Amino acid sequence: MVEPYQVLDRRFRDLVLPNVRLRKISCGHLWTEGPVWFPAHQCLLFSDIPNQKIFRWMCDGSVNVFRDNSDFANGNTIDLNGRLITCRHGTRSVTRTEHNGAITTLADGFEGRRLNSPNDVVVKSDGSIWFTDPTYGILSNYEGYKAAPEQKYNNVFRLDPETGTLTSVTSEFHKPNGLAFSNDEMLLYIAESGSSHDEGVPPVIRVYDVVDGTRLENGRDFAKIDQGLPDGIRVDCYGNVWSSAADGVHCFDPTGVLLGKILVPETVSNLTFGGARGNELLITATTSVYAIYVNSEASVR
Repeated sequence: MVEPYQVLDRRFRDLVLPNVRLRKISCGHLWTEGPVWFPAHQCLLFSDIPNQKIFRWMCDGSVNVFRDNSDFANGNTIDLNGRLITCRHGTRSVTRTEHNGAITTLADGFEGRRLNSPNDVVVKSDGSIWFTDPTYGILSNYEGYKAAPEQKYNNVFRLDPETGTLTSVTSEFHKPNGLAFSNDEMLLYIAESGSSHDEGVPPVIRVYDVVDGTRLENGRDFAKIDQGLPDGIRVDCYGNVWSSAADGVHCFDPTGVLLGKILVPETVSNLTFGGARGNELLITATTSVYAIYVNSEASVR
C-alpha cells in the first residue's frame, strides 16, 4: 500500500497511521465546502455551493440531501447548543438553524450596508460567533449573485452572543477565509486566500493574539502554503494547525513548522475532525469528500 503522505518532519509520523488509506466518501459535486461534524447525530454535513445544497454523510456510508435550496451555503459550524450555524452567499448572511428547523438570521449587514458574502465561521467558548466576509459569493453568479460590494473592507467579524452586536476585529485581509482558535483561545488563525485573484498576495495563514476574548492584536504571518492557497483550517488537540491546500492537507506544528502533508487528488477546500471516535479527518475537495483516519483529533474546549 502506498502511503498517502509526504513526511517532512519525523513528528508527522506520530500524527498519521501507516496502514490506512484515503477514502472517497462522496462524489459528483461541483464545489464542496463547509464540513461540520455533529457527534449527537453521528453525521457530517457539508455544502455544495454552486448546487445550493447541504449534504449529510452518515457513518454507515449513506449520503443524502440535508437541505435543498441552501442559498449558496458555504461554511458551517455548530454552536454551544448543538445548532447549525451557516454562512450563506445568496443572502449574504450568517444564519442559525433552530432545533425545530426554523432558520434565524444572525447577521446580514454592518454599519447600514450589506455584508459581502460570509465565508467561514467558528464559535468561541463564550458563544460568540466569528466569521470571515470576503467577496467570493458576489464575484459571479456561480457561487452566489453577482453584485458590487457594499463594505469598504473584507472584514473578519465577531458577533456578540448577548447583544447581537457585530464588530469588525480586523480589516487588513485581501480575502479572509478559514479561521480557527488555538486550544486556549488565546490565538486566532486566519487564512489569507487573496492570491486566488491577485498573485501578489502571499498565500499565508496569519495568527493574532485574542485580547479580552473580544479583540485581535499583533497580527503576524504564521505559515505559508507552498502549493495553492489556504482555505479552511483546523487546530487539533495538540495545537497543530491543519490547512487545506492545492495538493492536500498541510499540517503545521504550533510554531508554524510544516510537518507533512496528506496528499489528496483534488484541490482541498476545507476539513474537520469527526467520525465515530473523532479520529477521522473529513476533507472537502472540489467535487468530492474524502476521509482518512489519523492519530489525532479535534481539541475539546
